[in-house]
Amino acid sequence: MALKTFRPLTPSLRFTALQDLSEITKHTPEKSLLEPKKRTGGRNSYGRVTMRRMGGGHKKHYRKIDWKRNRTDVAEVVGIEYDPNRTSRIALLKYANGDLSYIVAPAGLQVGAKLQAGANAAPEIGNCLPLNKIPAGSFIHNIELIPGKGAQMVRSAGSVATLMGMANEYAQIKLASGEIRLVHGSCIATLGQVGNVQHENVSLGKAGRNRWLGRRPRVRGMTMNPVDHPNGGGQGKSKGGGGRQHLRSPWGQLSKGYKTRKKHKITNKFILERKKKK
Repeated sequence: MALKTFRPLTPSLRFTALQDLSEITKHTPEKSLLEPKKRTGGRNSYGRVTMRRMGGGHKKHYRKIDWKRNRTDVAEVVGIEYDPNRTSRIALLKYANGDLSYIVAPAGLQVGAKLQAGANAAPEIGNCLPLNKIPAGSFIHNIELIPGKGAQMVRSAGSVATLMGMANEYAQIKLASGEIRLVHGSCIATLGQVGNVQHENVSLGKAGRNRWLGRRPRVRGMTMNPVDHPNGGGQGKSKGGGGRQHLRSPWGQLSKGYKTRKKHKITNKFILERKKKK
């Protein structure tokens, strides 16, 4: 995927860099794989805001993604589509009996490719295998954490993890953050890197495009009044921290350097090496 830039005819176009969608081959979604998606605007059933900075945005349908890949017969890729609900592209698969399903499209997947899942599948891009059947050193994504639950890790655009090897029943997986994690060998993963790699270089260019995506403005706590935020108030402009007070959320939780992960979380034993410190 390449990025599309513009002549600076307006101030916002000067910095705009958008996806050119050149890899999209199918422009209308498969109706049988759509679900309605209700927009809440960040409000609960009482109409109270429970999630700030949400609201507006274009209407969307949810695309049902096959995270479990539990069919072992061969499927053909019949289209690469845009999905408004995720950063990656999705691929439409068609099985021999006519069944259709969506998967997250790996980088380099082409229309007409034949994909297969299961322990007997070849270790090729787009195929889904148990971790104990994938060669060491392979790039993988869509990784299961609990056997049979479906893929939970490494699903966003451009994401990739490396299978370092097997130790007893567990696979050692190195994530992009540098963390090395143990995952049971019977969990599945898909070969290759998630597509739409250039997503991180997209520049929206103007505030209005954020509103189209359903994102409302974010106001700094420092500019609020004391009644609205712990960092609000002060005689004139003042820094939020640096001795006067420690930066906090509106509900009083420290916002810098405070570790929010539980000390004695049950999954700690599966983390061999923590992610790299900045």
